[in-house]
Amino acid sequence: MIKIRNILKDHYDLDIINVLPQKGGWAALAYKVYDNKAAYFLKFYEKSRASTAKWTAHIDQYVPILVWLMHNSSLKGKIPVPILTKKGDYKCEDAAGVYLLYEYIDGETIGDKDLNKEQIYHLSEIVTELHTYGEEIPIQTDAIKENFHVPFLPELRNSLDEENNLIPVDLREVMNPHIEQIRGLIDTVEQLSVRLKTDNVRMALCHTDLHNWNLMQSEQHLMLIDWEGLKLAPVEADMMFLVDKPYFDEFLSIYQNLHKDFVMNLDVLQFYKGRRKLEDIWEFMEQLLFDKQDGEERVFTINLLAAELREIDVK
Repeated sequence: MIKIRNILKDHYDLDIINVLPQKGGWAALAYKVYDNKAAYFLKFYEKSRASTAKWTAHIDQYVPILVWLMHNSSLKGKIPVPILTKKGDYKCEDAAGVYLLYEYIDGETIGDKDLNKEQIYHLSEIVTELHTYGEEIPIQTDAIKENFHVPFLPELRNSLDEENNLIPVDLREVMNPHIEQIRGLIDTVEQLSVRLKTDNVRMALCHTDLHNWNLMQSEQHLMLIDWEGLKLAPVEADMMFLVDKPYFDEFLSIYQNLHKDFVMNLDVLQFYKGRRKLEDIWEFMEQLLFDKQDGEERVFTINLLAAELREIDVK
Protein backbone atom coordinates (compact mmCIF):
# COMPACT_ATOMS: atom_id res chain seq x y z
CA MET A 1 0.00 0.00 0.00
CA ILE A 2 2.99 2.29 0.56
CA LYS A 3 3.88 1.83 -3.11
CA ILE A 4 0.40 2.96 -4.18
CA ARG A 5 0.63 6.03 -1.94
CA ASN A 6 4.01 6.90 -3.49
CA ILE A 7 2.71 6.42 -7.05
CA LEU A 8 -0.24 8.73 -6.44
CA LYS A 9 1.95 11.35 -4.75
CA ASP A 10 4.56 11.30 -7.48
CA HIS A 11 2.19 11.32 -10.48
CA TYR A 12 -0.97 13.04 -9.19
CA ASP A 13 0.31 15.06 -6.21
CA LEU A 14 -2.26 13.34 -3.97
CA ASP A 15 -1.56 12.73 -0.29
CA ILE A 16 -3.41 9.45 0.18
CA ILE A 17 -4.46 8.61 3.72
CA ASN A 18 -6.22 5.29 3.06
CA VAL A 19 -6.14 2.50 0.47
CA LEU A 20 -8.93 -0.08 0.40
CA PRO A 21 -8.86 -3.10 -1.97
CA GLN A 22 -12.00 -3.41 -4.10
CA LYS A 23 -13.46 -6.24 -6.14
CA GLY A 24 -11.47 -5.99 -9.36
CA GLY A 25 -12.47 -6.85 -12.87
CA TRP A 26 -11.03 -9.36 -15.32
CA ALA A 27 -8.16 -7.15 -16.41
CA ALA A 28 -7.02 -5.26 -13.31
CA LEU A 29 -6.87 -5.02 -9.55
CA ALA A 30 -8.87 -2.19 -8.03
CA TYR A 31 -8.54 0.10 -5.01
CA LYS A 32 -10.57 2.85 -3.40
CA VAL A 33 -8.15 5.55 -2.25
CA TYR A 34 -8.73 8.68 -0.18
CA ASP A 35 -7.01 11.93 0.43
CA ASN A 36 -8.37 14.63 2.75
CA LYS A 37 -10.68 15.99 0.05
CA ALA A 38 -12.13 13.14 -2.02
CA ALA A 39 -12.24 9.44 -2.87
CA TYR A 40 -10.77 7.97 -6.04
CA PHE A 41 -10.84 4.65 -7.87
CA LEU A 42 -7.47 3.20 -8.90
CA LYS A 43 -7.06 0.45 -11.50
CA PHE A 44 -3.79 -1.48 -11.35
CA TYR A 45 -2.80 -3.68 -14.30
CA GLU A 46 -0.08 -6.08 -13.14
CA LYS A 47 2.76 -6.47 -15.63
CA SER A 48 3.37 -9.99 -14.34
CA ARG A 49 0.10 -11.16 -15.94
CA ALA A 50 0.23 -12.46 -19.51
CA SER A 51 -2.93 -10.62 -20.53
CA THR A 52 -1.94 -7.16 -19.25
CA ALA A 53 -0.17 -6.03 -22.43
CA LYS A 54 -3.36 -6.56 -24.40
CA TRP A 55 -5.49 -4.53 -21.98
CA THR A 56 -3.08 -1.61 -21.69
CA ALA A 57 -1.68 -1.34 -25.22
CA HIS A 58 -4.22 1.19 -26.48
CA ILE A 59 -4.88 3.37 -23.42
CA ASP A 60 -3.50 6.44 -25.18
CA GLN A 61 -5.73 5.72 -28.19
CA TYR A 62 -9.06 4.89 -26.55
CA VAL A 63 -9.08 7.38 -23.65
CA PRO A 64 -9.02 10.44 -25.96
CA ILE A 65 -12.14 9.02 -27.63
CA LEU A 66 -13.87 8.76 -24.24
CA VAL A 67 -12.88 12.35 -23.49
CA TRP A 68 -14.31 13.44 -26.85
CA LEU A 69 -17.55 11.53 -26.21
CA MET A 70 -17.87 13.11 -22.77
CA HIS A 71 -17.72 16.59 -24.31
CA ASN A 72 -19.58 15.98 -27.58
CA SER A 73 -22.31 13.43 -26.92
CA SER A 74 -25.09 12.67 -24.47
CA LEU A 75 -22.81 10.13 -22.73
CA LYS A 76 -21.46 12.66 -20.22
CA GLY A 77 -22.07 11.25 -16.74
CA LYS A 78 -22.57 7.75 -18.17
CA ILE A 79 -18.94 6.86 -18.90
CA PRO A 80 -15.87 7.23 -16.63
CA VAL A 81 -12.79 9.11 -17.86
CA PRO A 82 -9.35 8.84 -16.19
CA ILE A 83 -7.89 11.74 -14.25
CA LEU A 84 -4.79 13.20 -15.89
CA THR A 85 -1.40 12.92 -14.22
CA LYS A 86 0.62 16.02 -13.35
CA LYS A 87 2.28 15.68 -16.76
CA GLY A 88 -1.05 15.46 -18.56
CA ASP A 89 -0.88 11.70 -19.22
CA TYR A 90 -3.85 9.31 -19.06
CA LYS A 91 -1.83 6.68 -17.16
CA CYS A 92 1.30 6.18 -15.13
CA GLU A 93 3.40 3.08 -14.62
CA ASP A 94 6.30 1.52 -12.81
CA ALA A 95 8.08 -1.82 -12.96
CA ALA A 96 5.09 -3.57 -11.35
CA GLY A 97 2.24 -2.27 -13.45
CA VAL A 98 0.17 0.36 -15.20
CA TYR A 99 -2.19 2.64 -13.22
CA LEU A 100 -5.35 4.53 -14.16
CA LEU A 101 -7.02 6.86 -11.66
CA TYR A 102 -10.70 7.87 -11.73
CA GLU A 103 -13.08 9.87 -9.62
CA TYR A 104 -14.84 7.42 -7.31
CA ILE A 105 -18.36 6.48 -8.42
CA ASP A 106 -20.83 6.12 -5.57
CA GLY A 107 -23.03 3.36 -6.87
CA GLU A 108 -23.66 -0.35 -7.16
CA THR A 109 -22.54 -2.78 -9.85
CA ILE A 110 -25.47 -4.57 -11.49
CA GLY A 111 -23.53 -7.85 -11.50
CA ASP A 112 -25.73 -10.90 -11.01
CA LYS A 113 -28.94 -8.89 -10.78
CA ASP A 114 -31.35 -8.45 -13.68
CA LEU A 115 -31.80 -5.04 -15.24
CA ASN A 116 -35.08 -3.37 -14.36
CA LYS A 117 -37.21 -1.64 -16.98
CA GLU A 118 -35.65 1.77 -16.42
CA GLN A 119 -32.12 0.34 -16.61
CA ILE A 120 -32.95 -1.45 -19.88
CA TYR A 121 -34.08 1.88 -21.29
CA HIS A 122 -30.92 3.65 -20.13
CA LEU A 123 -28.66 0.89 -21.50
CA SER A 124 -30.46 1.17 -24.83
CA GLU A 125 -29.87 4.92 -24.83
CA ILE A 126 -26.15 4.49 -24.09
CA VAL A 127 -25.56 1.90 -26.82
CA THR A 128 -27.72 3.76 -29.34
CA GLU A 129 -25.73 6.95 -28.76
CA LEU A 130 -22.36 5.19 -28.83
CA HIS A 131 -23.15 3.52 -32.17
CA THR A 132 -23.96 6.90 -33.70
CA TYR A 133 -20.24 7.68 -33.95
CA GLY A 134 -17.69 6.15 -36.29
CA GLU A 135 -14.40 6.99 -37.93
CA GLU A 136 -15.67 10.46 -38.82
CA ILE A 137 -14.99 11.68 -35.27
CA PRO A 138 -12.00 14.08 -35.06
CA ILE A 139 -9.95 11.56 -33.04
CA GLN A 140 -7.63 8.99 -34.58
CA THR A 141 -9.27 5.54 -34.58
CA ASP A 142 -6.88 3.46 -36.73
CA ALA A 143 -5.28 1.75 -33.72
CA ILE A 144 -8.63 0.43 -32.48
CA LYS A 145 -10.23 -0.39 -35.85
CA GLU A 146 -11.48 -3.96 -36.26
CA ASN A 147 -9.50 -6.01 -38.77
CA PHE A 148 -11.08 -9.40 -37.96
CA HIS A 149 -7.68 -10.80 -37.08
CA VAL A 150 -7.55 -13.37 -34.26
CA PRO A 151 -3.89 -13.35 -33.19
CA PHE A 152 -4.03 -15.99 -30.47
CA LEU A 153 -5.43 -18.80 -32.65
CA PRO A 154 -2.04 -20.31 -33.68
CA GLU A 155 -1.01 -20.65 -30.03
CA LEU A 156 -4.40 -22.04 -29.06
CA ARG A 157 -4.34 -24.56 -31.92
CA ASN A 158 -0.80 -25.61 -31.00
CA SER A 159 -1.87 -26.19 -27.40
CA LEU A 160 -4.39 -28.78 -28.61
CA ASP A 161 -1.67 -30.97 -30.11
CA GLU A 162 -1.27 -34.11 -28.02
CA GLU A 163 2.47 -34.03 -28.68
CA ASN A 164 2.82 -30.61 -27.05
CA ASN A 165 4.57 -31.62 -23.83
CA LEU A 166 4.59 -28.04 -22.50
CA ILE A 167 0.93 -28.32 -21.47
CA PRO A 168 0.63 -29.21 -17.74
CA VAL A 169 -1.20 -32.40 -16.82
CA ASP A 170 -4.09 -30.68 -15.03
CA LEU A 171 -4.70 -28.40 -18.01
CA ARG A 172 -4.49 -31.28 -20.47
CA GLU A 173 -7.02 -33.30 -18.47
CA VAL A 174 -9.64 -30.54 -18.51
CA MET A 175 -9.10 -29.83 -22.22
CA ASN A 176 -9.01 -33.37 -23.65
CA PRO A 177 -12.78 -34.06 -23.65
CA HIS A 178 -13.38 -30.89 -25.68
CA ILE A 179 -10.53 -30.93 -28.23
CA GLU A 180 -12.68 -31.59 -31.30
CA GLN A 181 -15.23 -28.94 -30.34
CA ILE A 182 -12.46 -26.36 -29.86
CA ARG A 183 -10.92 -27.25 -33.22
CA GLY A 184 -14.29 -26.96 -34.91
CA LEU A 185 -14.90 -23.52 -33.43
CA ILE A 186 -11.39 -22.40 -34.43
CA ASP A 187 -12.07 -23.49 -38.02
CA THR A 188 -15.39 -21.61 -38.09
CA VAL A 189 -13.88 -18.41 -36.70
CA GLU A 190 -10.93 -18.58 -39.10
CA GLN A 191 -13.23 -19.01 -42.10
CA LEU A 192 -15.43 -16.10 -41.03
CA SER A 193 -12.33 -13.97 -40.38
CA VAL A 194 -11.11 -14.44 -43.95
CA ARG A 195 -14.54 -13.67 -45.41
CA LEU A 196 -15.24 -10.59 -43.29
CA LYS A 197 -11.89 -8.97 -44.07
CA THR A 198 -13.17 -8.37 -47.60
CA ASP A 199 -16.76 -7.42 -46.69
CA ASN A 200 -17.83 -3.80 -46.56
CA VAL A 201 -19.52 -3.58 -43.17
CA ARG A 202 -20.41 -0.35 -41.37
CA MET A 203 -18.32 0.27 -38.29
CA ALA A 204 -19.14 2.33 -35.21
CA LEU A 205 -17.66 2.87 -31.77
CA CYS A 206 -18.35 -0.27 -29.70
CA HIS A 207 -17.67 -1.12 -26.06
CA THR A 208 -17.22 -4.89 -26.88
CA ASP A 209 -17.77 -6.09 -23.29
CA LEU A 210 -21.42 -5.31 -22.55
CA HIS A 211 -22.24 -7.46 -19.53
CA ASN A 212 -23.83 -6.60 -16.20
CA TRP A 213 -20.53 -6.52 -14.30
CA ASN A 214 -19.59 -3.52 -16.44
CA LEU A 215 -22.79 -1.65 -15.56
CA MET A 216 -23.19 0.51 -12.46
CA GLN A 217 -26.22 2.27 -11.06
CA SER A 218 -25.18 5.63 -9.65
CA GLU A 219 -28.03 7.75 -8.31
CA GLN A 220 -30.35 8.20 -11.33
CA HIS A 221 -27.71 7.24 -13.90
CA LEU A 222 -26.71 3.90 -15.37
CA MET A 223 -22.99 3.96 -16.13
CA LEU A 224 -21.03 1.78 -18.54
CA ILE A 225 -17.52 1.15 -17.20
CA ASP A 226 -14.32 -0.72 -18.19
CA TRP A 227 -13.59 0.59 -21.69
CA GLU A 228 -10.35 -1.31 -22.36
CA GLY A 229 -12.02 -3.06 -25.31
CA LEU A 230 -13.28 0.09 -27.09
CA LYS A 231 -13.14 -0.54 -30.84
CA LEU A 232 -14.29 0.85 -34.13
CA ALA A 233 -16.18 -2.26 -35.23
CA PRO A 234 -19.43 -3.62 -36.63
CA VAL A 235 -22.16 -3.07 -34.03
CA GLU A 236 -22.59 -6.84 -33.68
CA ALA A 237 -19.49 -6.61 -31.45
CA ASP A 238 -21.88 -5.20 -28.85
CA MET A 239 -25.10 -6.86 -29.99
CA MET A 240 -23.66 -10.32 -29.29
CA PHE A 241 -24.09 -9.65 -25.56
CA LEU A 242 -27.73 -8.61 -25.98
CA VAL A 243 -29.38 -10.85 -28.59
CA ASP A 244 -30.10 -13.65 -26.13
CA LYS A 245 -31.40 -11.39 -23.36
CA PRO A 246 -35.15 -11.52 -22.62
CA TYR A 247 -35.29 -7.74 -23.06
CA PHE A 248 -33.62 -7.68 -26.50
CA ASP A 249 -36.81 -6.84 -28.42
CA GLU A 250 -37.41 -3.91 -26.07
CA PHE A 251 -33.79 -2.81 -26.47
CA LEU A 252 -34.02 -3.08 -30.26
CA SER A 253 -37.22 -1.02 -30.49
CA ILE A 254 -35.40 1.88 -28.81
CA TYR A 255 -32.22 1.32 -30.83
CA GLN A 256 -34.06 1.35 -34.16
CA ASN A 257 -35.74 4.66 -33.39
CA LEU A 258 -32.40 6.20 -34.35
CA HIS A 259 -30.73 3.42 -36.34
CA LYS A 260 -33.75 2.77 -38.54
CA ASP A 261 -31.93 0.72 -41.19
CA PHE A 262 -30.20 -1.64 -38.78
CA VAL A 263 -30.37 -5.33 -39.70
CA MET A 264 -28.31 -7.92 -37.84
CA ASN A 265 -25.45 -9.37 -39.91
CA LEU A 266 -25.54 -13.01 -38.83
CA ASP A 267 -22.05 -13.82 -40.13
CA VAL A 268 -20.55 -10.97 -38.13
CA LEU A 269 -22.57 -12.00 -35.08
CA GLN A 270 -21.33 -15.60 -35.37
CA PHE A 271 -17.75 -14.39 -35.74
CA TYR A 272 -17.91 -12.27 -32.59
CA LYS A 273 -19.62 -14.94 -30.52
CA GLY A 274 -17.08 -17.56 -31.61
CA ARG A 275 -14.08 -15.31 -31.16
CA ARG A 276 -15.23 -14.25 -27.70
CA LYS A 277 -15.64 -17.86 -26.61
CA LEU A 278 -12.18 -18.80 -27.87
CA GLU A 279 -10.70 -15.64 -26.36
CA ASP A 280 -12.12 -16.47 -22.92
CA ILE A 281 -10.80 -20.03 -23.18
CA TRP A 282 -7.35 -18.81 -24.21
CA GLU A 283 -7.15 -16.22 -21.42
CA PHE A 284 -7.84 -18.88 -18.78
CA MET A 285 -5.23 -21.07 -20.45
CA GLU A 286 -2.74 -18.18 -20.45
CA GLN A 287 -3.20 -17.80 -16.71
CA LEU A 288 -2.55 -21.49 -16.19
CA LEU A 289 0.43 -21.55 -18.56
CA PHE A 290 2.20 -18.29 -17.78
CA ASP A 291 0.89 -16.54 -14.64
CA LYS A 292 2.11 -17.29 -11.11
CA GLN A 293 -0.82 -18.78 -9.21
CA ASP A 294 -0.98 -20.56 -5.88
CA GLY A 295 -2.81 -23.88 -5.57
CA GLU A 296 -6.18 -22.39 -4.70
CA GLU A 297 -6.01 -19.83 -7.53
CA ARG A 298 -5.06 -22.54 -10.00
CA VAL A 299 -8.00 -24.75 -9.03
CA PHE A 300 -10.33 -21.76 -9.36
CA THR A 301 -9.00 -20.99 -12.86
CA ILE A 302 -9.25 -24.65 -13.90
CA ASN A 303 -12.91 -24.68 -12.84
CA LEU A 304 -13.65 -21.49 -14.78
CA LEU A 305 -11.99 -22.95 -17.87
CA ALA A 306 -13.94 -26.18 -17.50
CA ALA A 307 -17.20 -24.21 -17.41
CA GLU A 308 -16.28 -22.36 -20.61
CA LEU A 309 -15.39 -25.63 -22.33
CA ARG A 310 -18.68 -27.27 -21.35
CA GLU A 311 -20.56 -24.42 -23.00
CA ILE A 312 -18.97 -25.30 -26.35
CA ASP A 313 -20.46 -28.79 -26.11
CA VAL A 314 -24.04 -27.50 -25.86
CA LYS A 315 -23.85 -24.97 -28.71
